[in-house]
Amino acid sequence: MSKKYEVALGAEKNGSRCTIHDMLKFGESLFVESGVYFGHGTVSAWDEAVCLLVFALGLESEADESVLDENLTDIQQKEIKTLFNRRIQERIPAPYLTGQAWFCGLPFIVDERVIIPRSPIAQLIMTYFEPWLVESPQRILDLCAGGGCIGISCAYGFDEADVVLSDISEDALAVADLNIGKHGLGQRVSSVHSDLFSALLGQTFDLIVSNPPYVDAEDLASMPDEFHHEPELALASGADGLDFTRRLLREASDYLSSEGILVVEVGNSSVALQDAFPLVPFLWFEFAEGDGGVFMLTRSQLDEHRELFQ
Repeated sequence: MSKKYEVALGAEKNGSRCTIHDMLKFGESLFVESGVYFGHGTVSAWDEAVCLLVFALGLESEADESVLDENLTDIQQKEIKTLFNRRIQERIPAPYLTGQAWFCGLPFIVDERVIIPRSPIAQLIMTYFEPWLVESPQRILDLCAGGGCIGISCAYGFDEADVVLSDISEDALAVADLNIGKHGLGQRVSSVHSDLFSALLGQTFDLIVSNPPYVDAEDLASMPDEFHHEPELALASGADGLDFTRRLLREASDYLSSEGILVVEVGNSSVALQDAFPLVPFLWFEFAEGDGGVFMLTRSQLDEHRELFQ
């Protein structure tokens, strides 16, 4: 970090007027010049500054624009600049600094035990997976659930469904349990410690949704510093990014109901997946926002191509 940032972040206004708007412009400039990576809930330096300032001041995320003209005390300035400083120097993603991330318009608790939610699967949840789900699902599995954002969001969308959040990481499930409690869904949403389906034997689901580890070795080595604050267990999946997905494709059919569907995000590893299984009719979703890399297969398609996955 250059001296310029150190001096700027350490400077106080000493009683001179500094508005919220002034501080946001200051943060925006710092983030642009320091080259921090955006993509963990925000897409611009301005949004990143807003996220941290709103947290520091305890403001509502939808606060009226009139607050931009409010003056900041010296103490408030110092607290905000401390967050800006950590964001730049330590490359910590903003949601880890604030302890909160948003998914499907809902707030979730996050920390470095779980990855920060950013899956385009949110767009499928908000349209109820139509028209691919024949009937409203009664049982849903969020496999590799992390903090539970996908599964809990599904519970909001399908308010009569029981939802299971499954993960191999007990640390991640501890966060998922906090989020179940935060949203008051303990009667319909549960968590289970499981390596793939090992703790789910004999159970079937109408919808299995998974955002598993899918980053290949080359991409993992070249990712921006911000990603290295996230648990590697939730990101890395072998040389081509498909170690977990291959296992999932082999076993998923046994855990789907007759009309059930499997929805999985594989990100950039979609090319490797299609190359590995050229005869499998993956349905690749197209999204208005964000990346693609999310496929769907039905129970019958998984059964039909079972031998290819062995």
